[in-house]
Formats: sequence, C-alpha cells, structure tokens
Amino acid sequence: MKRSRGAGRGGGEVVNRASLFYVMNPDFSKNHFELFGITARFAIDVAALDIAYREVQREVHPDRFAAASDAEKRLAAQWATQANGAYRTLKSPLNRGRYLLQLSGIDTEEERNTAMPLEFLMQQMEWREAVVDAKVKKDDVKLDQLASIKQREEKLLFTELAEQLSLPATIADARETVRKLRFLEKLGEEIDIAAEEIES
Repeated sequence: MKRSRGAGRGGGEVVNRASLFYVMNPDFSKNHFELFGITARFAIDVAALDIAYREVQREVHPDRFAAASDAEKRLAAQWATQANGAYRTLKSPLNRGRYLLQLSGIDTEEERNTAMPLEFLMQQMEWREAVVDAKVKKDDVKLDQLASIKQREEKLLFTELAEQLSLPATIADARETVRKLRFLEKLGEEIDIAAEEIES
C-alpha cells in the first residue's frame, strides 16, 4: 500500500498537492491587484477582494504544510506575508490610492512635502483646536460632531480621488488629495484618542 507524502514524516498532515504547486511556483513580481486577480483601479469590489484573499490564505495556511520541507514552509510563509500586506493595502481606500500612484511612478511626498492650500490648513487647525477644547471640557457630543464632519470631508475627497486616478491627465493631481486625506486620517486618530481619554 502506497503511503501519501508526509506519512513518513512522523505521521503529519499530508501536503495538499494544489497548495504545494501554488507555493512552489511563486511570482513575487505581481503587484497587489494581480496577486488577487482584480483590476487595478481605485473603485474595487471589496467583497471580491475578501474572497480572493481568503483563497490565497487557504492555499498557504501553515496547517497545509505541517509535513512539508523547510523550504516549502518558508515559501508558504513568504506568500502569506505578501498576501497579508497586499490585502491591507487594497482594503484601505487611502492606502489603495497611494499604491495606485506608486504603480504610476508618482511619489505622494507625504513625509517631505507639507505644502497645502492655505484654506485647507486653516480648517485643519480649527478642527484640531476644537478637538483639544472638547477633550478639556469632556464634551463627547462635540467630538461626535467633529467625527461626522471628518467623515463627510473624507467621503468628498475619496470621490475626488477616484475621479483623478481614473484619468491619465489628472492622476498627478491625486498626490495632493492623498496628502489631504492623510491629514484627515490624523485628525480621526486625534478624535479617537480624545474620546478614549474622556471615557477613562
């Protein structure tokens, strides 16, 4: 009677042949969209992304490689790491926009370029001062209002970002929109911290 692969290695779980082929034929040159088999664009089907991610994770799950060689286990771990990073990037609208710019060779310069329209910066300062004031006064109602304002502004900017990324003529303009969204992301973090301090 023939013994399946892995049975001679302490009776561990048999290595799934499909998973083994998947892992042993890696293509780490694929971008995040290609990895999950979805079109490279800002507006994606998040449900389809979730399904594709779960499928990749199923193929490279450690349980499937309990009886595999060390080299096979390392490749499976590499695949899992790449899939996790790609999924986190595409799941987040801001990270997805940033990544699409990266694929087009455009650096958002978020760490180096803080130049923004004066009106936008003044509004950011006003909101941040309001967060500090609400925290001092323990005004959670005001924080909820600021959170709603932030979400509304984000929605408008994400709509603008999608339009900019869809056309070659305006894709470079998306760089500033991404930087604006990063400002709002930080504002949201400050609101969350203030809310936690009020509750504690």
